[in-house]
Amino acid sequence: MRTVEEIATEIVAREGGYVNDPDDPGGATKYGVTIGTMRRLGLDLTGDGKVDTADVKALTRDQATQIFVEHYFRRPGIAGLPPAIQPSVFDMYVNAGANAVKILQRLVSRMGFAAKDDGVVGPKTLGACNAAAAAAPLHLADAYGIARRNYYYALADARAASRKYARARNGGKGGWITRAEEFIAPQYHLTAAEHRERTAQWA
Repeated sequence: MRTVEEIATEIVAREGGYVNDPDDPGGATKYGVTIGTMRRLGLDLTGDGKVDTADVKALTRDQATQIFVEHYFRRPGIAGLPPAIQPSVFDMYVNAGANAVKILQRLVSRMGFAAKDDGVVGPKTLGACNAAAAAAPLHLADAYGIARRNYYYALADARAASRKYARARNGGKGGWITRAEEFIAPQYHLTAAEHRERTAQWA
């Protein structure tokens, strides 16, 4: 089983370097760490008394990895979730914050294990998730990955500017969808035709 540090290193590699896409609500980002996160943590890396894009550009891979391990895995309580879903929930938490936990809470509730969709990993959520993992040990990770993929499609349905993250320029799967499917068994991946059918209504 991969360590949390190994998973965080993979996330950093997947996220890539500095970007400041006007269509991304997160703003300036490097290795997946947004300027908002850096301001919240007070990471004035340039020492000029403010946290701005220069600080984002100064962020190192090791710093990003440690931010993810501490603030996106340990503090949110993901370490207490069933091991099979930790990597995907962790990756999603980096990408979507507490929505990663809400997706899980809604999923296990639909499975019959009630959990309030508040984005907080508390005792009730842990109990529900562990019960769901015990009931469907071979399927929970795939079910979460599919729910995550559906979440991305729904975001793109609702916000035209986000569609480029779910659908590539050539009509194939965009980064959001391929990212979700990295945590889903191959037999549950959408075919290219299914993806195109799912996104056909987008302009």
